[in-house]
Amino acid sequence: MNKSRVLLIFIGILILGFVAGNLAYPQYIKKAFPSFPDIPFRLGLDLQGGTHLLYEADLSGVEKANYSTAMEGLRDIIERRINLFGVTEPIVQTQESGGQHRLVVELAGIKDPAEAIKMIGKTPFLEFREMRSEEEVQAIIDKQEEIDGLTYEELQQVDNWQLAYEDAFKSTALTGQYLEKAEVGFNQQTGVPMILLQFDKEGSDIFEQLTSENVGKQLAIYIDGVPISSPVVSETISGGKAQITGDFTVEEAQELARNLNAGALPVPITLISQQTVGPTLGALSLQESLKAGLIGFLAVIVFLIIFYRLPGLLSSLALLLYIALILSLFKLIPVTLTLAGIGGFILSIGMAVDANILIFSRMREELKQNKSFSVSLEEGFRRSWPSIRDGNLTTLIVALILFFLGTSFIKGFALTLSIGIVMSMFSAIFITRTLLRLFVNTRLENTKWLWK
Repeated sequence: MNKSRVLLIFIGILILGFVAGNLAYPQYIKKAFPSFPDIPFRLGLDLQGGTHLLYEADLSGVEKANYSTAMEGLRDIIERRINLFGVTEPIVQTQESGGQHRLVVELAGIKDPAEAIKMIGKTPFLEFREMRSEEEVQAIIDKQEEIDGLTYEELQQVDNWQLAYEDAFKSTALTGQYLEKAEVGFNQQTGVPMILLQFDKEGSDIFEQLTSENVGKQLAIYIDGVPISSPVVSETISGGKAQITGDFTVEEAQELARNLNAGALPVPITLISQQTVGPTLGALSLQESLKAGLIGFLAVIVFLIIFYRLPGLLSSLALLLYIALILSLFKLIPVTLTLAGIGGFILSIGMAVDANILIFSRMREELKQNKSFSVSLEEGFRRSWPSIRDGNLTTLIVALILFFLGTSFIKGFALTLSIGIVMSMFSAIFITRTLLRLFVNTRLENTKWLWK
């Protein structure tokens, strides 16, 4: 590669490093340019605290064999709903204790429980209910007449008094779990807004069977336990299309459709506990962790310079640029940094150092064979590349598996490690190589002790 092209690449690297460094740490440049963006790092729950919510799920309408599936669907929908509000890496877990099924939600940076409750509480529970048999309805009416006018104490003496408070409609298997999309439509004759529903394949089959069994009967649509519409089924409906009609304004219909699309819950949930939690580690622990990381990084630089001399110094400069690039990427993406995520970032620095050591070792071997500096440089990179590629690729594969199969904190570790691996390869192969090429055909290339 000719010298002028190397110089142009080097200037580009300097500009990239200047921008990345000031994005990562903008305190100095903002004194001269106040409009320069100051993007904060996004910290996880363990570093900045947040809100802890505990919900209890009502699985009374779900078969026992489907409890696990219903709770998994509930967890996924709540997590998706939260992410729509820009809260990344939430902790959403299911718990079972004493026959009670609960959902734990922890949101980093949300210090106001009311705001967190609003995020989750706006997600409606959609269900279709069918009419009970005439015998069941009559039994409910008879029980209501039996307890009419009784005091609470007298009510307790009546057998099966709870029957009087049962609904004339009973739950079915068709819930928002099977909803594919919801959109606002308008009655062509009256112009009144309504919500058009489209269920997925499984939901369409359930809906078709449900309508075939209830021709000539009412089929009620409930949102959060409140009846919204009770149309009479005139014929079997295939294709999984339904509509919710009612006394809606356009704004109300749009909001309901939007919330249903965000994720109608497969089972109803009730908030039983809420609290604001402080950071697990705290600002002081974070500072100590970063200080330890800095000391370790300086120790690596000293090692590289002592054992590899000028290449070690150039590698240290490339690592500094690598850190600036990574930190600026963490801000721009943005990545929610937990302690596990910081651990993945630090591990990727080690991967970058490993790549440089492989390159320098191969260069030394070439120089010891009395090859020229430029040939030794190119051969060192060429022969070390397969080892660098395979080592980083296998680690990247493991990181991707952790990201797609792991939970929130594991995903944070895998994400920062993956970004770090890709950038470390860029740093070692591109930046370090460019810095070394600057010394080709210079007096310093003949100073053997700098390279051997």
